[in-house]
Amino acid sequence: MRLLQHINFQNQRAIIRVDFNVPLNDNLEVTDKTRIEAAKPTIDYILSQGGSCVLLSHLGRPKGNDPRLSLKNIVSDVSQILGVPVEFSETVVGAEAEAKANALQPGQVLLMENLRYHEEETAGDVSFSKQLAQLGTIYVNDAFGTAHRAHASTTIMAQYFNENKCFGALLAKEVEAIDKVMKDGESPIVAILGGAKVSSKITIIETLLDKVDHLIIGGGMVYTFTKALGGTVGNSICEPDYCDYALELLEKAKQKGVTIHLPVDVVAGNDFSNDAAQQIFDSNAIPEGWEGLDAGPKSREQFNELILKCRTILWNGPLGVFEFPNFSKGTIAIGDSIGAATKLGAFSLVGGGDSVAAVKQFGLASKMSYISTGGGAMLESLEGKTLPGIAALNV
Repeated sequence: MRLLQHINFQNQRAIIRVDFNVPLNDNLEVTDKTRIEAAKPTIDYILSQGGSCVLLSHLGRPKGNDPRLSLKNIVSDVSQILGVPVEFSETVVGAEAEAKANALQPGQVLLMENLRYHEEETAGDVSFSKQLAQLGTIYVNDAFGTAHRAHASTTIMAQYFNENKCFGALLAKEVEAIDKVMKDGESPIVAILGGAKVSSKITIIETLLDKVDHLIIGGGMVYTFTKALGGTVGNSICEPDYCDYALELLEKAKQKGVTIHLPVDVVAGNDFSNDAAQQIFDSNAIPEGWEGLDAGPKSREQFNELILKCRTILWNGPLGVFEFPNFSKGTIAIGDSIGAATKLGAFSLVGGGDSVAAVKQFGLASKMSYISTGGGAMLESLEGKTLPGIAALNV
């Protein structure tokens, strides 16, 4: 892995693919600056080594030049976080863009307009990639959130830099964190998988069965397993077509020496809403008119005991409908358990949109070893796929 420390940035212009795809409110103000803050160490390092930075990013999925998705809206936030004035280019390729980039002096930063104003970006267009490559002398990818896409700025343009390309600090940390679980994890290793559907997690489950000692299943997936095992699930979300597959997975796990843990009790509601009446049932005996919406107290206790014994922990997906405060106890409890295990010396990795959102919402972030910045990229890594954005840096 070519890292920042392997490159001499003095008097060089680094094109950094950052992930500034941040949420904006109706007043076009940034509501969560985490992704900008995450890019700061890479930018700071290059500036401290006497280089300048050209920042490339997308924002949302614009149809044409949508001013509400212009990166001009975040310039002041980027300047504030970096502690240096940030210039802005309204174009990303062409004479004007190249002139602005060429004018940069060591220590200066230029943010380019939204890459996705150009369809060529997501198409991975070679000509567009070559034009982007004119903006600098070194290519740095620090955008893990888009590393699973073979887009112009994330993958294709890397070919124009030979040895003059490297991993940014954030991207390197992401790869190292995933390797700590998937390749170098200290046993016992537990993966906690939530989410609504078994069908969306098949590849991840299959891959994890070769890596972990324990697998905790949470969320809506529970009820497909429960039904497969002959239980009643009431009105709970369920994929009957995947019941046979669920039984196959349980058998595969057994053969590989992996213990799959399902909730023994659930908190059910008589409606899919925060204000629904609540009742606790054994997870395999949910009556009609009720749907499981969270892990029950006995399950939370059992999961806690297991997690505290583990040395490596992966968490992807909440245990219940945490968006409803009245059904968030299971997700909060699992976060607290992981935090306690981390304090005892375990390595914990949290990844995937909903679990990351839950960790932030419930103030659990500081208790985890590492929180991934990439949803889809994280999931594809867990599935064992080689991400094109990472592969392009290793050529």
